[in-house]
Formats: sequence, structure tokens, C-alpha cells
Amino acid sequence: MTGEWRWEYDPDHDHVVGGIPAHVVAEVERLTGQLVDLASTGVDISDLGNGPRPGGLRRMDAAGGWFYFLVAPLNP
Repeated sequence: MTGEWRWEYDPDHDHVVGGIPAHVVAEVERLTGQLVDLASTGVDISDLGNGPRPGGLRRMDAAGGWFYFLVAPLNP
């Protein structure tokens, strides 16, 4: 693993956010970018938000709603 953090849509952008208003997608992408920035500084983001401890599917309250994310290490 390179140690570099990133986020991605899985399976793809259209499947995950197709039909969702652009301003909502932009806000979630902004918040996700902040999670990546935190992870890059060494913060364990698998313990942020609500969900099983440690890791697992996380729910983060934000912008008057919430979104779900999963911290998944990728092996090369």
C-alpha cells in the first residue's frame, strides 16, 4: 500500500449518485475530501461518525442530513 488516501465511487459515479441533485453531490464530495485530508494526516477515520467500532460502514451527520462511508484499505 502506498499510504496515499483517496475516495472513489463504487461501483461508479452514475450508479451511486445518478439522479441526485448536483448541489447535494458537491457537498458530499467536499465532505469526503475532508475525510481524505484527515486520513492523510494520520487521523483514524474508521472511528469517525456512527457505526460499529472499529471500522465498518460509518454514518456521518452533515449538512442537515447524513451520508454513509466505508474505510476500506486496498491491497495492491
